[in-house]
Amino acid sequence: MEGLYFKHVLMALLALVTVPLIFKFLAKKPSLIPSPLQNIFEMYIEFTDNMIKEQMGKEGRKFFPLIAGIGLFVFFGNLMGMIPGLESYTANINTTLALALLVFVVYNFVGIKKHGFSYIKHFLGPIPAAAPVFFIIEILSHLSRPVTLALRLFANMTGGELITIVLILLVPLLVPLPVMLIHLIAVFLQTYVFMILTTVYIAGALVDEAH
Repeated sequence: MEGLYFKHVLMALLALVTVPLIFKFLAKKPSLIPSPLQNIFEMYIEFTDNMIKEQMGKEGRKFFPLIAGIGLFVFFGNLMGMIPGLESYTANINTTLALALLVFVVYNFVGIKKHGFSYIKHFLGPIPAAAPVFFIIEILSHLSRPVTLALRLFANMTGGELITIVLILLVPLLVPLPVMLIHLIAVFLQTYVFMILTTVYIAGALVDEAH
């Protein structure tokens, strides 16, 4: 088990080193006739920027590095599980929980920084008389966010890997291909879910309580 955790750490470090190098190379030598790889990264940047603007407006631009970085880290972690010899570090609960706790700390810090003590109004609900009840419900809801965020990603990536491995061992020819396609869809979908929830949580912390 410790060996598996160590391998996940190595895979995470590999992603942390290689992905910024790819971005640095593309940013340093952009082409007017972009390569397929440059096209992909430009599409990703535009997609992330549009998602942030839809949720937070121009104010959210300062969170672009965080959300785009989390998206790339999660995506490459998910994708590694489909490559023979590599391990998906997002199939490790320690990794997904660390990411989820990072999101939890960031959006609450952002909310407190913007609203100060008034940030507590986000937890009191719309009816003053029922504020104590709403406060308890909201606190529990917010505390559950990192747990559900971590478990959703962990469970989907672990399940996808296990099913793919079992089918390849049992039927090593054509049958696993549809399952691998479903796994690839899950790679993209779970990356999007993590990114959009991160964006929504930060947007919710920034919005004025009256709205």
